[in-house]
Amino acid sequence: MKEKLAALTFAERCKNILAANCQAYLNTIKADAKGSKDEIHTSKIHYMFKKGKPYIWVKEGDLHNVNVILDERASLSVSAVVPSSLMKLLRSMGKAPARVALGGDVIPLKDGKVQALTEGLRHHLQKEEDYASHSSYAVSTILSSASINCRSRIETFQEILDQKSSYVAHKFNISSCSYVDGSGNIHDVEVQDVQAPKADLLFPFAEKLIDGINQSQTRRRALMLFCLEYYNAHARDALMLSIDEYGFDVLAKVAESMGSNAQCPHYVWKELRFSFKEEAADLEAFCNLLVGLEEEVLQSVRSYSGLC
Repeated sequence: MKEKLAALTFAERCKNILAANCQAYLNTIKADAKGSKDEIHTSKIHYMFKKGKPYIWVKEGDLHNVNVILDERASLSVSAVVPSSLMKLLRSMGKAPARVALGGDVIPLKDGKVQALTEGLRHHLQKEEDYASHSSYAVSTILSSASINCRSRIETFQEILDQKSSYVAHKFNISSCSYVDGSGNIHDVEVQDVQAPKADLLFPFAEKLIDGINQSQTRRRALMLFCLEYYNAHARDALMLSIDEYGFDVLAKVAESMGSNAQCPHYVWKELRFSFKEEAADLEAFCNLLVGLEEEVLQSVRSYSGLC
């Protein structure tokens, strides 16, 4: 199973985070008529990828819109999508969600480009909405199980379309990329390896899918069985941490040692990786592969019980 823990490269993890999220923190250098200053201005913005390039929406009146005219240098910080309930657990562990740090230049767009970008966004959202509305009962059940405060990317971007006059659009030219893990360790990544997020009918639903699974006690028990079957780890609890087209990561509360004091083991939260036998191109495929794993494990448990 060690091979599965190393299944994703840092570049792939960056691509997954960028594809799943649509909100980031933009940092620009405060500037005035005399030129750039040393102070940094930070605020939350929205972004999307088009043809492998990120485009950002900044609220009208935000200092970013003035700063980039005099100094286009900027950075973006994009966190992995983590439902609020899972975020509380990570904080209690002293961990933060993994994130992507992008360095680059912010280029304001002309009116014609803005119109094309808006139409592209509208088309993309319609594609996602049509896909979600025609998903199977099993998929819609998981998504509808997510907490009410777990918003979809469709809802977030719809606000931009409804209030487009209140936003200023820019292009973000990436010059550097780093993956920052939950412990704060920084890993540099080649820019050309992260500019084209894949599986655009999986990642937009990532947060609701993760939260929907974690809200289900039945599916959490299945995750606990995965830990036992594939890692021989006895888990008291398990939560879906992240998803991708190749599999998923689970945060499991497992016994640290079963040796010296088996009657009263010490439990710790550990991250475990599970890989699919084939690639999940979209949300439907991911859920089907997950259900297939659940059925395999249940059958294995029944076979083992029969032998006993």
